[in-house]
Amino acid sequence: MNPSAPRHLTLLSAAIGAVLVFGGVSQANAQTAHDRAEARRERHAQSGSEKASESADQYPDATREAPKTKASSKMTPRLKKMMDAYDDDNGAEARAIAEEIMASDKANEYDKSFAAQIAAQTLYDEDDSVGAIADLQKALDYNGLDNDAHYNAMLMMAQLQLQEEQYDASLATIDRFFAETRSTKPEHLIVKGNALYRMERYPEAATVLKQAIDASPEPRNDWQQMLMATYFETGQTAEANALAESIASKNPGDKRAQMNLAATYQQGEQFDKAAEVLEKLRASGQLTEDREYRQLYSTYLNMDGHEADAAKVIQEGLSKGILQDDFQNNLALAQSLYFSEQIAPAISAYAKAAPLDDDGETYLNLARIYWQEDRIPEAKEAARQALAKGVKNPEDAKKITAL
Repeated sequence: MNPSAPRHLTLLSAAIGAVLVFGGVSQANAQTAHDRAEARRERHAQSGSEKASESADQYPDATREAPKTKASSKMTPRLKKMMDAYDDDNGAEARAIAEEIMASDKANEYDKSFAAQIAAQTLYDEDDSVGAIADLQKALDYNGLDNDAHYNAMLMMAQLQLQEEQYDASLATIDRFFAETRSTKPEHLIVKGNALYRMERYPEAATVLKQAIDASPEPRNDWQQMLMATYFETGQTAEANALAESIASKNPGDKRAQMNLAATYQQGEQFDKAAEVLEKLRASGQLTEDREYRQLYSTYLNMDGHEADAAKVIQEGLSKGILQDDFQNNLALAQSLYFSEQIAPAISAYAKAAPLDDDGETYLNLARIYWQEDRIPEAKEAARQALAKGVKNPEDAKKITAL
């Protein structure tokens, strides 16, 4: 009798696949509430002359005719009080005044739109994105703001909808934004590309994301990483590899870029290249998470003759406490040792993994290895443990117990 190949080896190496990692793109609450408050204070610290020097028309090709309405004389004191409260970080008071203005029959469209915009901002500052979306919709519906404020509110709403996983709504909002503004700015296109990606409309997402990246003199890494992910989803492995290599070469110290490069190589079954990238990260002490060590040892398990390398990685990860001391990692260690003909340590690893298994299959493999090594009493005991936990083919275990 020869022990059958220990189970899970092929399954394990496939199950611990590499995953591309990229940050959120154009997510409005990427900042903390504190960061947003600081940014707001900086904006309001600008002098009137500085504000006047800013571009007066962010959307010169907009189809919307900007309203001529300005703040009404009756609401001006209330608007000023609202802004004073807002500038003093008293969001609750600012929002209460905004609600009064929106409910007043003396307020015109501009008064109500501006009040709704401020109400939305106070809710955003408090991380209430759903409430902010509702008030931004009011600001748009009142239709009293100039084009810059109106479309900035629309853009913010699309971003918040994306953040709240309201992907259909976000796409509808950003499509309306593009239809009315005719914008081609990359920071706007990326919002649509992100929404399409989240909706798993990958070919469309790739087109928009590439358009955004091509239009930007310095495209952000997370934009490119999302494009890379869309390439994988559409089977464009060569394009994904080329993009990953470009990002990694420009950012040699960026761990995320290097991990993504390794992931692209893995998904393209270029395991030798993936291992080379990951080994450089391991040598510099940058593999610090369980999933990262798993990514490296699973790479080796997919390469013929590299089981010993996989075993070394697993042993190091376990000794450092980075790899979890769980069934999957111990089984991978046992298999790596067994197939690299390190039988004695393989037996120890199987003995550790077997009690952690949900059934008796690992005990049965241990029994087979004991039998192969002519350790019959131990083989019988492992076979009995296998039967006690349950196996697919009890007859195999019974043959060992009957020896």
